[in-house]
Amino acid sequence: MRRSESPFIEWPDRRRLLVGLGATVALATLGIGPGAVEAEAARQGFPAFVASFRDKARARGVSDAVYDRVMSRIVPDTSVYARDSAQPEFREQLWQYLNRRISDWRIRTGVAAYKANARLLKKLEADFGVAPDILLGLWGMETAFGELVTDPDHMKPVFNSLAALAWGEPRRQAYWQTELINALLIVQRGWGTPDEMLGSWAGAMGHTQWMPEVWLNLGTDYDGDGRISPYEIGDALAGTSRYLLKRGGYQRDLPWGFEVTMAGLPAGLADERTSKPVETWAKQGIKPAGGGRFAYPKAVARLWAPVGPEGPAFLLTKNFYAVKSYNPSMNYALAVCHLGDRVLGEKPFVTPFPGGERPLTLPEVQEVQKRLTAAGFDTGGTDGRVGNLTMKAVRDFQQKAGLAPADGYAGLDVLEALRKGR
Repeated sequence: MRRSESPFIEWPDRRRLLVGLGATVALATLGIGPGAVEAEAARQGFPAFVASFRDKARARGVSDAVYDRVMSRIVPDTSVYARDSAQPEFREQLWQYLNRRISDWRIRTGVAAYKANARLLKKLEADFGVAPDILLGLWGMETAFGELVTDPDHMKPVFNSLAALAWGEPRRQAYWQTELINALLIVQRGWGTPDEMLGSWAGAMGHTQWMPEVWLNLGTDYDGDGRISPYEIGDALAGTSRYLLKRGGYQRDLPWGFEVTMAGLPAGLADERTSKPVETWAKQGIKPAGGGRFAYPKAVARLWAPVGPEGPAFLLTKNFYAVKSYNPSMNYALAVCHLGDRVLGEKPFVTPFPGGERPLTLPEVQEVQKRLTAAGFDTGGTDGRVGNLTMKAVRDFQQKAGLAPADGYAGLDVLEALRKGR
């Protein structure tokens, strides 16, 4: 079985704090290093923490029976304090970020997921108003359409992680303690057991990676089986739809945005702050990238040119920012929206990225992985899915072969060098 690779979550967010990042990066964001966290934890042994924490859990309604059942079994996963060795950092240009996440492998996997769940997605759209492309994009970005949901090499028992953070991470201790209690309440409601509740190192679970707070407050028993579970596709996508509506302000029957051209226009127009109706932008010279006229001329949108006026530019509606509420990275939101479009048959962006290149095809990615593996670089598998293990293998090969920059990006130059046996 293939060892799992990271689902490429880019930045911390309000929904699930610091999910998917290496702990050293995460703790640096909080202004504290792993050594300091371990020292803080050592001040109070874990058994003493369990004993003292009971009153806080009891005050939120956790029964002693549930508390004993769960907390007596926990072995705190202190690896959450220092995960840097398992999660290398990579710097990517936007075109690389998109190429890696909107790959042939992910599009093909998404098409299969859409075909298997088309009726469900249509029903979700009727009930909540969230379009299938958005749900598919989020599902694909978060867990590669469910590929990682129960992968034992990627998803670990969340109680061990949350308990370690609630016990020993001082700067955000109140947050982690609240989430630990939320997880206990989920068990008390009968929605999950400690053995079932597997997730990322920071406690995000299921197909669309809910933190316990989201599970408790926005979860929906969409399949009617008597419990709410992010591990069930219907419940997961329904809960995510509720999140987009209630916390992102998603609007029914509105696209996320449009690719546009702004050739010859002042770069300052694309400030990503000024909101105007699409028809007003058109009067200022903004045109659809594919030609023709704009749909939704009355929709209010902002203009964004992520790499400048010579690259792709976009008019972004309220629904783009609803996606961004899931993870406050513009690049993440663009990848979600574009991935969903590509799964449903849309073409790549019309305007190329300056200095960019086409993504490798699925057979080419598999060839890179096979050649790297044969050369002694561990890619974690050869199925065409590029994650952190493959990126680390690429970076190590680039350094050995003298390819600059050694950025871990599996591009055409890496493929050519491997074919030449460098």
